[in-house]
Amino acid sequence: MMLKLLIHVLFSVTVSAGVDIDPNGYILYCPCMGRFGNQADHFLGSLAFAKALNRTLALPPWVEYRFGEPKSVQVSFSHYFELEPLLKFHRVIIMEEFMENIAPKVWPPEKRTAFCYMARGQGTDCNAKEGNPFGPFWDTFNIDFVQSEFYGPLNYDVHHQDMARKWNSRYPSQKSPVLAFTGAPASFPVQLENKDLQKFLVWTPRIVNRAIDFIRNVLPIGAFVGIHLRNGVDWTRACEHLEHSPNLFSAPQCLGYRNEFGIASQDMCFPTPDAIAKQVKLAVKEYHAKSVFVSSDNDHLIPFLTKALKRMEVTVHKLANPEPHVDLAILGRANYFIGNCISSFTAFAKRERDANGLPSGFWGFPSNRASATKQKHEEL
Repeated sequence: MMLKLLIHVLFSVTVSAGVDIDPNGYILYCPCMGRFGNQADHFLGSLAFAKALNRTLALPPWVEYRFGEPKSVQVSFSHYFELEPLLKFHRVIIMEEFMENIAPKVWPPEKRTAFCYMARGQGTDCNAKEGNPFGPFWDTFNIDFVQSEFYGPLNYDVHHQDMARKWNSRYPSQKSPVLAFTGAPASFPVQLENKDLQKFLVWTPRIVNRAIDFIRNVLPIGAFVGIHLRNGVDWTRACEHLEHSPNLFSAPQCLGYRNEFGIASQDMCFPTPDAIAKQVKLAVKEYHAKSVFVSSDNDHLIPFLTKALKRMEVTVHKLANPEPHVDLAILGRANYFIGNCISSFTAFAKRERDANGLPSGFWGFPSNRASATKQKHEEL
């Protein structure tokens, strides 16, 4: 018994000693704004931020909102994406592993500080756990904060103003081994300089295999066009704000970050079924497509598009039980993709396709007027 106990103790010490602690520190954050598309934008910025500060990024679980659930559900980062490609860019660790093996050594409960730009909600601190999904997210790991730290006027733009040096000077890892942010240390939409980091986000085999299985066994042999439709009630309301927000949500992906390519329109944000059919027909003809795959948050327009494409002998499909991540993996493999310029879900598919050199377009962009102006300018 004594020998077994000694072996167990020695093994425990060895495992503990085998955990590599990053002397440069760690970054944690709650991906608490919006659904998957918004969280993905924020992730790319947070990854760039962690690399600039040379701290290991704890990969947070994805926050999901499921029908009938009173609180958000946290899904492990590695459920959807591979870690190896990310490690080629910078040091990362899934948050579950950080909390189990690293936190007890560098971030004990009595030293857990929440970082925010300024006081949040009621009171004079970060209130890091106030509301959903903030509370449920940190509760997933039994995290409570004992104090708050306001980091203003610092910001997350590490590509300008020598910002990384300013962060490290104010919060050296020796004094602040963990920077735990109430929200993502990144801007939305994703900063232009961080878009290319998409290439390090690689789907897990589970997602890839489901996408490939659908393409091989459901879609007819031949090229296919992938489209993304946003047409739910909440999206209708969002599009009403275009007049006062010309760069709404992910609009910079087609309009430019300074609206150098135009301003958002209702045709781009909420195209009519007829406009959708017309643009799909053009894409089908150009790419000799045999089918169209539809991803949508509400109405996939399957009957309408099936009728519109009948004479072209093109079939229209969707997943029997739509799953956003599998939808994205399928859209990423289409011969051509048409998405919604305003949508961050579309933005994810567009960035992935850009990384793989695949063509994409947007509903209602460029507008007919813009196209005519461009053509006239080129003629001159």
